[in-house]
Amino acid sequence: MQFPSISLNIMSTDQLQETYRYIREIITEKPDVGIVLGTGLGGLAQHIEAVHELSYADIPHFPVSTIETHHGKLIYGRLGNKKVLAMQGRFHCYEGYDMQQITLPVRIMKMMGIDTLYISNAAGGINTKYNKGDLVIIEDHINLQPTNPLTGPNMDEFGPRFPDMSEPYDPKLMHMAWHIAKEERFYIHKGVYAAVTGPNLETKAEYRYLRTIGADMVGMSTVPEVIVARHMNMRVLAVSIITDVCDPDHLEPVSVAEIIRIAGEAEPRLTRLFYRMINEEG
Repeated sequence: MQFPSISLNIMSTDQLQETYRYIREIITEKPDVGIVLGTGLGGLAQHIEAVHELSYADIPHFPVSTIETHHGKLIYGRLGNKKVLAMQGRFHCYEGYDMQQITLPVRIMKMMGIDTLYISNAAGGINTKYNKGDLVIIEDHINLQPTNPLTGPNMDEFGPRFPDMSEPYDPKLMHMAWHIAKEERFYIHKGVYAAVTGPNLETKAEYRYLRTIGADMVGMSTVPEVIVARHMNMRVLAVSIITDVCDPDHLEPVSVAEIIRIAGEAEPRLTRLFYRMINEEG
């Protein structure tokens, strides 16, 4: 059996400009914030008064989401009193996309004038204090994915060769999210997110390893987008929904249907949190 070799598909400046020009011809206004509507936040799209909806398949050089629960649209419109540009569906390494493709939309958001990015995801809870359906503010991460989106020639027009990552997630936004959750009368944790390749879930030994190195939860997304956002000095808030409990001493089989069900039950709280964050943050 012959296996494909891993190669770097470096996104060129010309390709970025072509993607940007296509979107800018349709979306002429400057959005206030960018949103990645991952698992658990798809419902927020229903609250956006959409002005434009662009299918990923129509945008030059954009990947196409292959996950059933990710709709594959770039939505521009109003969420309350703010103009937002939202990805309804993201891309993952396990789909076969490289890091340049996965993070292309974040580059485009910056080119559109966006400086603040909100991200959601579903994650497995390694911290035994977490329960299914809990929300967790990501306060730090561990990158265990095979490559880094900044590998290759540095795009000097976006950021430095060696960007600082001492605060990948914005402290002010995290503090605000914590207080809004308190006002909304639901508890929210803070934790460390470990990013792995997937698509399989982890073994008992892998969960023990992740717990040992300091991870509170594990997932298959988010970190590449955060790295690129911070490379461009964007502020980031990321929140996970805990969709399964990953206690290696009491591990049970998990189905995708169950993960989607748990995410759906938690979605109203996460939607309310992001709606208030976006509209109340200065």
